This record gives sequence, structure tokens and C-alpha cells, in this order.
Amino acid sequence: MSSTRVLILGCLLDKPLNGYQVRRHLEVMGAEHWANVAFGSIYHGLGKMAEEGLLEVVESGKGGKTVYEVTEAGRLEFRRLLLQNWYDVKPIVDPFQVALTFMDRLTKQEILDSLHGRIRQLKMSIEAMESAYGVKQRYGAPRHVDENLRLSTDMLAAQLAWAEKAVTRVEADELP
Repeated sequence: MSSTRVLILGCLLDKPLNGYQVRRHLEVMGAEHWANVAFGSIYHGLGKMAEEGLLEVVESGKGGKTVYEVTEAGRLEFRRLLLQNWYDVKPIVDPFQVALTFMDRLTKQEILDSLHGRIRQLKMSIEAMESAYGVKQRYGAPRHVDENLRLSTDMLAAQLAWAEKAVTRVEADELP
């Protein structure tokens, strides 16, 4: 919830918005690709933060279009969480590492086929991300949003380099 809180509070820093507008703002920034945010949780988060005094309801519209504004407490909470996220190093949880744990349950050919398939997917993902650099700005996202794409691209490139080395190690019977 910490990431979702930062994202919601950050979207509301400049002007009051309703839940749909917060979601659209996050979509423009491409948050679904680099943040573990379920768009359905935005509405729950808005209500919860309003209960906590971090947001204030400035307009209750028809059809649930409630407009929220950040309170001073919300601004302080945003800043605290933002700085905390700059300093906290957390493990990246990837189901692929679970699969690696049990690679000895696969045949050599299954491992090689899987690695080659993963390499193809990684290359396509890297290419797609690199082609997206600068695109979000056309829709109003700030230029630095591309840094999330660059970081994700670099993490995929590191995994690609590992996978290419792993193929060699499997072929040489060094793995598993």
C-alpha cells in the first residue's frame, strides 16, 4: 500500500481530482508497468486516506465522482514516504527465481528451451521499452517518467545477460 499511497498523494499534490482522474494520471505515467498498483485499489486508497485525514473531500458528485484534495498532513506523509522510498532497498520479487530453485527437476533440453524462450521474450521486452522512451510526454507525463522505463530496461538487460551465460553453463553441464 505504501507505493499506492505515494502515487495517489503525488497525483493530488497540484490539484484536487476524483478517482478516475487519479487513475488516468497514473496510466499516462505508465505506472502499470513499473509500480505494483492495482487500479481498483485507488478508490479504496482514496477513501482510507480521507478517513486518516491525509485527504479531504472537496466535492461529492453524482455517480461516485468524489473529488479529493491533499491536506497538510497528506503533504507531509507524501514527503515522508517519498524520501523513505529513495533510501529503502527492497528485494525484487520475481517468480522466475522460484523456477530457478527447482531447475534440477527439468531435463537439460527443457531448461535450454525455456532459457532460449526467455531470451527471446527479454529481447522483445527491452526493444518495446526502448521504443516507448519519450512517448508518455505526448500525453502530459513529465520527462523523468522515462527513468522508470530505463531502470526497467536495465533490469531486463541484466536478466538477459544472465540467461545468455546460463545457456552456456547448461550446455557445458555446469548447471543444474
